[in-house]
Amino acid sequence: MTSTALSVSGLTKRYGRRVAVDRLDIELPTGVVAGFVGPNGSGKTTTMAMLLGLVRPTAGSATVLGSSIEEPAEYLPRVGALIESPAFYPSLSGSENLRMFATVGGHDTTSIPGLLADVGLDGRGSDRYRNYSLGMKQRLGIAAALLPDPDLLVLDEPTNGLDPAGREAMLALIHRIGTEFGISLIVCSHLLGEVERICDSLIAIDGGKLLRAARISAMTTVSDVLAVEVSEGTDELFAHLSGLGVAVERSGHELRVPLTDEGTYDVIINAVAELDLPLHMLDLRRHRVAELFASRESADVRG
Repeated sequence: MTSTALSVSGLTKRYGRRVAVDRLDIELPTGVVAGFVGPNGSGKTTTMAMLLGLVRPTAGSATVLGSSIEEPAEYLPRVGALIESPAFYPSLSGSENLRMFATVGGHDTTSIPGLLADVGLDGRGSDRYRNYSLGMKQRLGIAAALLPDPDLLVLDEPTNGLDPAGREAMLALIHRIGTEFGISLIVCSHLLGEVERICDSLIAIDGGKLLRAARISAMTTVSDVLAVEVSEGTDELFAHLSGLGVAVERSGHELRVPLTDEGTYDVIINAVAELDLPLHMLDLRRHRVAELFASRESADVRG
């Protein structure tokens, strides 16, 4: 198996004058659970459609599981995907729908009972699809995506429309797939809080452009800051810390210093004491991944 699940270089898609995906560069190793995040309309689904051979790119190149997207037949048999809403026959049962998909795709039908159990539908396979709840329909969609025993699984907005209990159950299922199935997993979502909980890597885009790609643990670590505010002498403290080589930033009367180690506290306290300034506030700000990409309106991804 190739060591790279996904390699994208300059991938671009234009629809007339509108640029849906703009020169994306992504490198994703095998075995990771990656969140592909961005606001609605950021280009996530278009990107996945190009990688799955559903849409032809305008420019750029990409490989999936070591094969070029110009030859989707080379890798699609090893890819499972749930893009947008799952489509099944409402009059057939869950098991019958999976059996039909397995037969058409040339997959092993004997795996169906195990897949239903894996996704939490054990005992419900004989129920008609029309009687499934939305959460059950999503679970059946994941079971269908797992039919080819894939090396790469792509889930597009898997919690959309679910109630809180359904979302929690879906996140638990995805987390278990990512940790127990030994496959590469890409979760497309506009909900960063969910991605942070179940993924170990993050690919963030907006306006079709890449904002950042890194491990979530690294993003969380570098986002811890100390916020300090003095009743007077903010300019003086800012100049003093800058003179010491501290990477201090200013937001109004508040100064923010990256928490690099335990000595950061001492540097700030000593600076305030040396300048004899009245300390008003010293607070640790532990930012979550969502806050690194906070949008102008909400917690959607921005750069």
